[in-house]
Amino acid sequence: MDSMLSPSFPQRAPWGTANKLRAWQQEALEQYFEADQRDFLVAATPGAGKTTFALTLAVEMMRMGEVNRIIVVAPTEHLKTQWADAAARVHIRLDPRFRNSDWAPARHYHGAVVTYAQVAAKSSVHRHLTEDAKTLVILDEVHHGGDALSWGDAIRDAYGPAKRRLLLSGTPFRSDTAPIPFVEYHPDESGARISRTDYNYGYGRALADGVVRPVLFHMYAGKMRWRTTSGDELETHLGQDNTKDVTSQAWRTALDPEGEWMPAVLSAADRRLTEIRHHVPDAGGLVLATDQTVARAYAKILHSITGQQPTVVLSDDATASERIEKFSAGDQRWMVAVRMVSEGVDVPRLAVGVYATSSSTPLFFAQAIGRFVRARRRGEAASVFLPQVPVLMGLAGEMDKERDHALDRQSKDDDGLEDSLLDGANREDEASDALTQEFSYQALSSVAHFDRVVFEGQEFGQLAEPGTPEEEEFIGFPGLLEPEHVHELLMQRQTRQSRLREAREASAGPTETTTLPAPLHRTLKEQRQLLNSLVGLYARQKGEPHGAVHAELRRICGGPAVAQATVTQLQSRIDVLRKRVRS
Repeated sequence: MDSMLSPSFPQRAPWGTANKLRAWQQEALEQYFEADQRDFLVAATPGAGKTTFALTLAVEMMRMGEVNRIIVVAPTEHLKTQWADAAARVHIRLDPRFRNSDWAPARHYHGAVVTYAQVAAKSSVHRHLTEDAKTLVILDEVHHGGDALSWGDAIRDAYGPAKRRLLLSGTPFRSDTAPIPFVEYHPDESGARISRTDYNYGYGRALADGVVRPVLFHMYAGKMRWRTTSGDELETHLGQDNTKDVTSQAWRTALDPEGEWMPAVLSAADRRLTEIRHHVPDAGGLVLATDQTVARAYAKILHSITGQQPTVVLSDDATASERIEKFSAGDQRWMVAVRMVSEGVDVPRLAVGVYATSSSTPLFFAQAIGRFVRARRRGEAASVFLPQVPVLMGLAGEMDKERDHALDRQSKDDDGLEDSLLDGANREDEASDALTQEFSYQALSSVAHFDRVVFEGQEFGQLAEPGTPEEEEFIGFPGLLEPEHVHELLMQRQTRQSRLREAREASAGPTETTTLPAPLHRTLKEQRQLLNSLVGLYARQKGEPHGAVHAELRRICGGPAVAQATVTQLQSRIDVLRKRVRS
């Protein structure tokens, strides 16, 4: 896209993905100089080019003499090097190895790159660094400044004297109510204090501009079975209308590497990656795992599927940054990571993802999906494979939703999940799996089936077994897709899938079996009402109390009380009672 900027903006697009400023970057620069304010918050969707914008602004501010020192604050050690390399391309020399024992960067540097944790450890050093010159501070992913009360205080102390502060975020909200340093909050119509963004460039607009890739979410459900600590064996289909606790346990069972669900989903994701690599030869895939144990297990599964050893990136591995850089520069198929690649890390060739973690905060989800949206060429599309659970379905359908950070709100988010269970997703070194705090169980078995594809909030396709032509309709479409053609293609594939199913069912023999669940005609509420009606009828016939009938049904069919039972468990009890009532 042509730029109208004056020659005072040299060496544009430091990531090397464009030779001129994008329209939004130019527009944001103009608004920055028009606003002429000390703090300026830019919220731009991951992959849109926030680094390019920030460094272009830094070059101009130094040229004008407004500042003579640049400090970048990043979330992780890996991003320090990434920022320093990008700055060098626009002739800004930043020291990524600056330590708290140093009093100032060497004279040949324009400034330094540090982490939020580094500032929190000794804010006085960074305050001196700021006061010693006319300083522009770039706070990358600024929501991390609220990760702890001490962090926020340290950031304010260190960078309070700065001449200018540029606040950047791809997700300018948090899953808690900790205030973000230097962000302004204003009351909305209900009186709740909401963060104010000075310039916003969301996913929907970026997709329309061709700046980011379209993301297709491949949802997989399936039959899960596990044993609880009380000895009950539970069984349900992931994706059915179950209670919250049953859904959580089914989700964990699906992610168990010993079951059949994960190998089936990883195999489908690898077939999708193969299709993309026909058009984009260096395309890569990323599996986001909950912890190190399952990450290594997933890597073994991928090795058995592909014959290649995946790159495994663990948060406590001293070579993690080197592994990410090597993977980014190479053409290896798969990387498996625990949180290390959830935010800010730039691996543009990632085109397929497997969301194999039970973290469900909007913040973590947006950061994770942001790893796949960076576009390198027109027509690239990304595919992310997800468990079919309601909270992820909701987040996938709201990709283009623009969120602000609220300081005043109830203890539950819109998804109904307690913040106290999920706030670990905002911590760099804590486990993201809040569900392990609630349940102890033994996974017994899991079977996967394709459920649907979600794109721009719309759903396409129907249940299909892995490896069948019906599933392949949504695995084998081209690796290069224009955004405006994706919807049309998915509609065509949905029609073809229906024809394949009709043909298969017409030619199927009477003994043919399938792992797919029967259609769900009744909700949990209706199933419970039907069961209670049958219990009442049978109790009157036998002259027994209702509680005794329910207890006998649990003894015969297994499972928990009615309030916690799944649709499958309720149906088995209904079937038993129907036979007894008829007899």
